This record gives sequence, structure tokens and C-alpha cells, in this order.
Amino acid sequence: MRSTRLLLVLGAIPTVLSAQATKQAGSAADVPPAAQQIAAVVLALPAEYRAGAKVLGYKAGTKGLVTLREGTGPFTCLASDPAGKAFHAACYHQSMEPFMARGRELRASGTPEERVDTVRFAEVKSGKIQMPKQPASMYQIFGGTFDPAANTVKDGKTLYVIYMPGATGTSTGLTEKPMDGAPWIMYPGTPKAHIMLTPKM
Repeated sequence: MRSTRLLLVLGAIPTVLSAQATKQAGSAADVPPAAQQIAAVVLALPAEYRAGAKVLGYKAGTKGLVTLREGTGPFTCLASDPAGKAFHAACYHQSMEPFMARGRELRASGTPEERVDTVRFAEVKSGKIQMPKQPASMYQIFGGTFDPAANTVKDGKTLYVIYMPGATGTSTGLTEKPMDGAPWIMYPGTPKAHIMLTPKM
């Protein structure tokens, strides 16, 4: 089912966004120029936010994500892994940075993926990680391929989520079950609870 496929994709998002940051970028031929990575990843955002977004991506010979461009706006974008088979761009509101950055840090230190959220959730509860007071957006494109000449992603799917830490189905009035083409809430009651707003897929 479409919603089942979507759920599988979403379950992998933390890994897609951060676990790749622990990999070696490889040779210069494997890594697109910084300008191309920036142009590709900001396509996930609405046009008015693209120019000011901070972009983290890859440079040949370096390990993990590096800053390709400093930002002046409210979003941070993670460039697609150049060694990956499918395009993936993700841009999140800067208020989520403590939570996102901690995930990258834990994975880089060798923390098993299944432990990353356990650690982060405990740190949120203790106050070590500060979560946003207001809803925070994340925009994504996954699948497809980036066409530098046309500055578009061909055959990509879009995804939009709104982080609402601690939210539940009861507090939002939304179902906690995956919905096809309608909003629903994922990871209810946790620091990374978020409302899924997806196109029909």
C-alpha cells in the first residue's frame, strides 16, 4: 500500500539525514561541486527561503557533513549523499538544530541507530536538548535525480512535516495511523512527534 511504503521511507529519515554524515565522501569524482549540491538541496524549500538557507553537504576527502554555505534564513538543508543511489534533500527549521545536530553527533561517535532516539529523548527530558516551543517545519524531496542543467529534480517525491514535540493524536485531533493524502501524526508523544502532510503518493 502507498501509506505502508511511505511509513517505511519515514522510518528511515533519521538515518538518511544523519547517518550518512559518518561516511567518507570519497574521491573528487564522486562528489558534486558545492554549488551543485546547494542548488539541488534548496529545491526542497519554498522559493522564498532558498537563498537564505544554510547548507550542509559533502567535500571530497573529508569525513561527514561540512558547511557548504552559511545561512541567513530560518532553514538548514542537508545535501543528498553523493554516493547514494537516490536523491534525498531535507531542509528543517533552525529551531530543530539542537535535536538534529545531536543525532549526527551520536551516529558519528558510533552510537547504534536504535539507541540514538533513546539517548536524545532522555536528554530532552533532562533539559540538555532544547526543543522548539512552536511548530517547526521540514521540507523534503526523495527519490529521483537532480538535473543541473534544468535545476530540477526529475521523478522526485515531496514530503512536508510539522514537528510538534510531545503532540499526540488526542492533542491534535489527528489519527496516529498512516493516511494516504491526509494528515496524520507520527511518533506521537515523543520529542520528535510530527504531523505528516503528504501529497497522494
